Amino acid sequence: MTHIELSAEIGSLLKDGDSLIPAIAQDVNTHEVLMLAYMNRESLAATLNTGRATYWSRSRNELWIKGATSGHTQEVHSISLDCDGDALLLQVTQIGAACHTGDMTCFHQGIEMKSRG
Repeated sequence: MTHIELSAEIGSLLKDGDSLIPAIAQDVNTHEVLMLAYMNRESLAATLNTGRATYWSRSRNELWIKGATSGHTQEVHSISLDCDGDALLLQVTQIGAACHTGDMTCFHQGIEMKSRG
């Protein structure tokens, strides 16, 4: 992998290999929120270098290229840092389902709210 320099702003967030930042993937066309994952310095650099969404798997403790085994990839169009500097938003083209359950979005389980009135 080619080494790239992360901006000072992002580099300061990910000071070491153990630092993680939430990364929200959103469909670039529909704006639907697809999933939430985490990135570290290495996965963010890989994403910036390749244009393919690469995350850090907390359960497997390893890099995870979205779609490497399923074929359900994410082509990254842009990455934005939120105003507090503690989360990333990835605008992606999703190929196939975003969720490991086979759903297009990981946010498919609604929670009923009490009526207000």
